[in-house]
Amino acid sequence: MNTLSIIIPTYNEIDYIEDAIKSVAFADEIIVIDSYSTDGTREKALSLGCIVLERKFDNFSNQKNYAISSAKGNWILFLDGDERVSKKLKLEILSVIKNGKHSGYKISFPHFYMNRFLYHKVDRVIRLVKNKNIKFTGDVHEKLVVEGSIGTLKNFMIHYTYKGLSHLLQKKDSYAWFQAKTSYERGKKATYFHLIFKPFYRFFSSYVLKRGFMDGVPGLALASINAYGVFSRYVKIILIQKGLK
Repeated sequence: MNTLSIIIPTYNEIDYIEDAIKSVAFADEIIVIDSYSTDGTREKALSLGCIVLERKFDNFSNQKNYAISSAKGNWILFLDGDERVSKKLKLEILSVIKNGKHSGYKISFPHFYMNRFLYHKVDRVIRLVKNKNIKFTGDVHEKLVVEGSIGTLKNFMIHYTYKGLSHLLQKKDSYAWFQAKTSYERGKKATYFHLIFKPFYRFFSSYVLKRGFMDGVPGLALASINAYGVFSRYVKIILIQKGLK
């Protein structure tokens, strides 16, 4: 019999966590790995029957790897607190863990911004995997290492990516500092060339290559803010190099 574990990393997700948990109530167990939330996230998850693990956050890979060691299911689905499994995706997941031919599956995530889903801004990420010799690597944009072939599910994950402009900018700034510090510690240098070329390429990639222009004003806004995030990261690396932060 194939069983399914859900792993949800959290930190202060009280406004979202209940709906996320209820959307995966079909799983055999739900594990919440919490970074000592202060808003009641832990207590809400416990009240909904989840297994709650607590661990001080150092990076995303270590948080999830810690939870993997406690997962008992034959399969694991990784879910964020602001994500939801739709009914169609639920049925596809149940079918795959019963009859699937691959060791892991990518799921598509259209971005949600300005009260609409941007179907031309879609990330495809490995989220559903067999619980066998898997681990995450990397600090910020972690990568799931899986032995075996990878397929892609047809149905989308519902992902409320950004809670508004201020949240989006705050998130970009927070990630930029984390990435800058990690890059500097690894000996990566930033130059004024990076400040010009890297943000331009991110905008071009998001807006043109990935067809963000087809999502109208939200697509233009998101491409611009993504470019700002890259610019901010390299500014922060330069500040660290100069001993100004």
